[in-house]
Amino acid sequence: MSMRRLLPFLLIGVIVLASGCTAVAPAAPAGQAPAEPAAVTVRIGTQPWIGYGPWWIAQEQGLFDKHGIQAELIDFVTDTEVNAAFASGNMDVANVASHTAIKLYANGVDLRVVLLEDASYEADAILAPAAITSFADLAGKRVAYEEGSTSDLLLNFGLAENGLSIQDIEPAPMPAADAGAALIAGQVDASVTYEPYITEAMGQNPELAKLYTGAARPGLISDVLIARTEFATQNPETMGKLMAIWDEAIAFLRENPDEGRAIIATAVGSAPEELTTAFDGVRFYDVAENAAEFNPESGSFYAIFADIQDVSLSIGLIEESVDLDGLIDTSYLSQ
Repeated sequence: MSMRRLLPFLLIGVIVLASGCTAVAPAAPAGQAPAEPAAVTVRIGTQPWIGYGPWWIAQEQGLFDKHGIQAELIDFVTDTEVNAAFASGNMDVANVASHTAIKLYANGVDLRVVLLEDASYEADAILAPAAITSFADLAGKRVAYEEGSTSDLLLNFGLAENGLSIQDIEPAPMPAADAGAALIAGQVDASVTYEPYITEAMGQNPELAKLYTGAARPGLISDVLIARTEFATQNPETMGKLMAIWDEAIAFLRENPDEGRAIIATAVGSAPEELTTAFDGVRFYDVAENAAEFNPESGSFYAIFADIQDVSLSIGLIEESVDLDGLIDTSYLSQ
């Protein structure tokens, strides 16, 4: 089962789907002031991952109401569930891993990447005992990782960067939640996993160290907001409001880190102190930072997406390259 993040958290409950995406206020009788326009309904797909937390902050702080948006945060457990719901048109925008966005697009889903949300720096890592200090030491070793996941991307990118490939190791496919435990039990020589499993494994065995992390290629392990092309093009003002809401939620989190983290932790069903290392290992991007990252002359995100696509091709996630210029739409950042 391939998941964006297989965190051991309880979901906060699924909000029922709405049938429409916009509402129109009735015309006012002659002589009366026009009625206030009804709030626009936007169905937002999420999963229990802290990178999507600013949307929960926005809900808690009334930012959707402030901008005239009736938001429905629809929670899913697995990539398969959210992908199917988005592809079938049962939501307007969704939070997904960058490689998932490429996969959906390659499979013919008409979507656009409209926002870079977060990137994992230290929250994804390859763990190994002290005897393994380089990728060369991994040759011939048994390595645990979850196929098709962010762990798969990180492992293959790191191997390629060091002149190796998946054929140079002995793969041990398993859920990321089990990879750390398998390493501690001596069932594998190294494991690829993410928080909170990194902290749990290193806490149980102080001899373990991070051989490689997402910081080696910032953005390789990242999340984006995708929108159905039809919805986005028909509702440009609403898309602009979503960008503003995200921006204000990021500002709140940065100005009130303890309160912001508490809101996110509650949403994913955990205590804030249990997520400290996860939060510390993730970087959030506001709208200005998005504009910088997407700048064709000085930004790095197009190059990062190209790397993500290359790894996705190498691991069989997609069969052919896609047009990244057609996939990424930055126009709503300046609405």
